Amino acid sequence: MSYEHIPVLLNECIEGLALRPDGTYLDGTLGGGGHSSEILARLGPGGRLFGIDRDQAALDACRERIHDPRFLPIHGNFHDAKRLLSERGVQSLDGALLDLGVSSPQLDDGARGFSYHEDAKLDMRMDRSQALTAREIVNDWPEGEIARVLRDYGEENWSRHIARVLCDRRKLKPIETTGDLVSIIDAAIPKKFRMKDGGHPARRSFQALRIAVNDELAPLERALRDLTDLLAPGGRFCVISFHSLEDRVVKSTFRNLANPCVCPPESPVCVCGRVPTVRLITRKPIQPSESELSRNPRARSANLRILSKLEATQ
Repeated sequence: MSYEHIPVLLNECIEGLALRPDGTYLDGTLGGGGHSSEILARLGPGGRLFGIDRDQAALDACRERIHDPRFLPIHGNFHDAKRLLSERGVQSLDGALLDLGVSSPQLDDGARGFSYHEDAKLDMRMDRSQALTAREIVNDWPEGEIARVLRDYGEENWSRHIARVLCDRRKLKPIETTGDLVSIIDAAIPKKFRMKDGGHPARRSFQALRIAVNDELAPLERALRDLTDLLAPGGRFCVISFHSLEDRVVKSTFRNLANPCVCPPESPVCVCGRVPTVRLITRKPIQPSESELSRNPRARSANLRILSKLEATQ
């Protein structure tokens, strides 16, 4: 299938990056290249843009769509951006952008196993070269660990019951497809609670398994700090998140970078010696306008946070 993706909060990101025509920039979650195309349109001959994505399908689509000597797509994970850029001689950036979570093409391609609306093999890998899949988790991981994943990554109230029913079912036969998993979740959550929820009963569990398969949360804070370290003074960092777990990490990391002091509140002066490295551009997240939501309902839960790197002496 074609890799088409509507870039979320596009104008807000471009404005937030405060692009310099001769600057060096990173799109750490390249996806369909929508944000990258707009960045390139505003760079001059001396500008450079690097794009990282773990999904080879996204990279292939961008290589076909974007033919520009100033643009270099890289197969990898933005968690490793510092190393990936260093290997290419890049020691600093004038701006970076992350659009976290699963992309529309990944959701829409039923064969990828991300969607609870289509029956397909349990997969959920963003990088299909990695070994771990959702099938391995639901068939091989201990019941307690599955319950923890559903609770911590999906905020699922029925995590222990779902894990118990899942482990009972897998004793009879392996859980092979998204349809198998949906039927197990449906059986594990009482009907009156499914009806009260108002959403699909499997959505939290699918989110949790996707996060676990792709290790989306554990390395996120370090990655945010690494990318902030790479920013030159005045450089901007834009991060779009789509669920509360991601946004919580982004919010707390940005706030800690902007206010790292650990002195007691009653202390008259700072003695810890920790100084801010960034300035918050957004105290509260920027969210999509009604106009954007009418064009792209999937943007509804998006939150954009932006920071700017301070001079080293500050």
